[in-house]
Amino acid sequence: MSINRRLFIKATTASAVAGPLLLNAQKVKTYKTAVIGTGWWAMNITREAVASGQCRIVGLCDVDQNQLAIARKKLSEMTSDDPKHYTDFRDMLKKEKPEIVIVATPDHWHALPTIAAIQSGADVYVEKPICHTINEGVAMVKAAREYERVVQVGTHRRVSPHNMAAIKFLKEGGAGTVGMIRTFVHYDGGPGKPTPDSDIPEGLDWDFWCGPAPYHPFNERMHPRGFRSFLDFANGQLGDWGIHWVDHILWWSEEKYPTSVHSIGARHIVQDNTDVPDTQIVTYEFEDFTATWEHRRYGGNDAEKHRLGIYFYGTKGIVHIGWHDGWTFYPTGRNAQIYHEEPQLHKPDDQNIQELWTNFLSCIKSRTKPICDIEIGHRSTNLSLLGMLSAKLGRSIKWDGEKNIIPDDPEANRLLKRDYRPPWIYPV
Repeated sequence: MSINRRLFIKATTASAVAGPLLLNAQKVKTYKTAVIGTGWWAMNITREAVASGQCRIVGLCDVDQNQLAIARKKLSEMTSDDPKHYTDFRDMLKKEKPEIVIVATPDHWHALPTIAAIQSGADVYVEKPICHTINEGVAMVKAAREYERVVQVGTHRRVSPHNMAAIKFLKEGGAGTVGMIRTFVHYDGGPGKPTPDSDIPEGLDWDFWCGPAPYHPFNERMHPRGFRSFLDFANGQLGDWGIHWVDHILWWSEEKYPTSVHSIGARHIVQDNTDVPDTQIVTYEFEDFTATWEHRRYGGNDAEKHRLGIYFYGTKGIVHIGWHDGWTFYPTGRNAQIYHEEPQLHKPDDQNIQELWTNFLSCIKSRTKPICDIEIGHRSTNLSLLGMLSAKLGRSIKWDGEKNIIPDDPEANRLLKRDYRPPWIYPV
């Protein structure tokens, strides 16, 4: 079989998995849909919900009325739906009784609204990473299974055509036996400078925004889009970009977790008031291969062919899967022909939410697990969180993924959760 024939995935195959639905307006059910967190990415998801023709937006919830006003305007350009507006997600769930809930808050707020929505009877689309600490994820999976809800995680690269084609090629042995995997993100940046705290903007309930996390004075670097650079609210580049690429490790290998993790995280260059590593290297040991993550927040340029993505190193060649640069197979042999496939991405922001939302709706109807089921999202999130946990400890850790514990290591196990700020209660 020729390499092109092996590699080629027809558009009809992709659409059969997660393509646009052909709708008959007389027969299609419309789901009451609510949105918790209304920032820019939330509206990307909401846009696909509206475009599906199967979702009626009944509620928008945000602790920032400024964000909410922007979301209302964007929504009015998409649909005639006239949703109610809320500050407290619990009020919205109780009064609107949505059938679908989109959770697109900052990371430290993913767990509680997702669990509350599940318990209210809704199916949920939650953004990645699913949680801020590992035991939150355990509780989220438990709730989804106990209440038999469909919970999709926003790791949309699992339905991106070029990512799917590359993983198919790898699973079929196209690169031979893979012994090492490297995931990475290297972007531009530099030292920067501190941003002073400032008054809380009018219309923002900052205490609610901090929620279960430790309270911090308001700082414009934290909100509305900078929270991932603060460890009390997120887990840095590894918890943001990293989950997409380490997810590919589990997707390809069908492994559930590594046996050990070692990470070094440091701040060598950045001098602003954020507190996440500007440089990080993580090593994940699996039974049959070794995987690494690395990032830096400086020195990104064209000296390296690819600035982000994942490399699979095999006996027949090397596969790189990227974003705007699609995927490429570099075969072993001096004169071997390189194969490349361009991405198929949607605007705005070059993503494949459309395909993931289509799969979500299909699974709601069939009551089956979606492509990016909560348990899959939990395992991939764990890879990111274990890397951060090891960096915080400054040493290697073992991992028992069946029990979700670090064996014989009380110090490390304490970092699987954290104390919530009252009155919020950590989920179990």
